[in-house]
Amino acid sequence: MSFGDPNNPYGPPQGQQPGHGSQQPPQGQPGYGYPQGQQPGYGYPSAPPVQQPYGGAPTTMPGTVSAARVMLWVIVGLQVIGTVLFAVSAVAVDQAKDDPAFEELADYPTGVLWAIAVLALAWLVWAAVLAVKFKAGGNGLRITALVFGILTAVIALYPFTVFGIIHLVLGILIAVFVGNSNGAAWFKRPRY
Repeated sequence: MSFGDPNNPYGPPQGQQPGHGSQQPPQGQPGYGYPQGQQPGYGYPSAPPVQQPYGGAPTTMPGTVSAARVMLWVIVGLQVIGTVLFAVSAVAVDQAKDDPAFEELADYPTGVLWAIAVLALAWLVWAAVLAVKFKAGGNGLRITALVFGILTAVIALYPFTVFGIIHLVLGILIAVFVGNSNGAAWFKRPRY
């Protein structure tokens, strides 16, 4: 069998000399089966990048958002302690009014202590509602949590400067973690 015949289907592609065994086509001529200007490659063409479902929105709560939720629960615990302390203090001051040994303490207005206890209870409820709704909340909850964190930090600065340092740090961290890009992606994700 001769490979020199140009009509032989088992022969080398046209333009190549038989017997040289070269795999590359000569310069200027396309190889057999390969389009002009392309080198032969191995495997399949690359696939498009895999995207997350819902157009790139996170499907699990990011770590910073989860940390903000935990910090809200810590504030709930601290508010429980604060509410109990202020309520017990108000009751103690009320009872001290009858005792002449505690006349200085009896002059302290119990209404202020009860007001602070009610404020601490309201803050506790607000933090608990925010923490519960983090899983399914939307952008409105994100803004509310951001306002909560900022107000917590501001209130911790002025009336409760020494005792409010924990609330100051937690409030700042909640505002930062909810306000960053991970928080925005979590709370603005589509819900189906």
